[in-house]
Amino acid sequence: MSDTILIMLLSVIGVLLLATLVLQVLFFFKKQKPPQVQISSSIENMRSIGELSVFRVLMKEIVTETDHSWGDVGKKYLSWVLSSKKMAMIFEFDIDFRYDLRSSDFSISTSGPSAYTLQMPPCFYQVSIRDIRFYDEQRARFLPWLLPDLLNAFANVGFGEEGKNRLVEAAKGHAEDQAREMISRLKGEVETSCKQTLELIAKALGAQQVGFRFHDEELKKLVVDYDAPEANVA
Repeated sequence: MSDTILIMLLSVIGVLLLATLVLQVLFFFKKQKPPQVQISSSIENMRSIGELSVFRVLMKEIVTETDHSWGDVGKKYLSWVLSSKKMAMIFEFDIDFRYDLRSSDFSISTSGPSAYTLQMPPCFYQVSIRDIRFYDEQRARFLPWLLPDLLNAFANVGFGEEGKNRLVEAAKGHAEDQAREMISRLKGEVETSCKQTLELIAKALGAQQVGFRFHDEELKKLVVDYDAPEANVA
């Protein structure tokens, strides 16, 4: 009789232990599921970043003669002042590479536990002209962008406000041509910088692994701006 009671007690204890183990396993998985959902929700919040600048290049060019990219405006004004007045033009602009994370082309998919793949939208870039100055070789000094003494140098060719505006437009076209030549060589560096930036953000939000897919198409949406510099002698 005692052996039967002992066996029954051991059976009850075994059932209780098994039930406790099952409850612990269920509780573990139930506890682990919400953080995964929370991480996914946090990753989706990356869209609120909007336009993400991932790479910037500052360029400085010394123009001592004009070429076809300056067009007829450059030939009319620049070829005259750069040759007869012995001047060189210092031309500064930068290229800013960006991804619009609000674009419908940007998507985030789950590839495993705390692992995500980011489908990137096409990259676009903006060119900004930062400064245009002339270097007077005869007097060994810089002249800010079209100050009165420089305007006097242009006087013989009828240069006025309209001519200045046309020359700025020609400068934009020249910057665009120069930027396109460089951009074709920078695509790899731009994508690497994008990966490093977004991977840091995603891991800060709880992701453990982050993969990327980029568009094969060329970089697009070239915009050229001109920020008029202050008229101060360098």
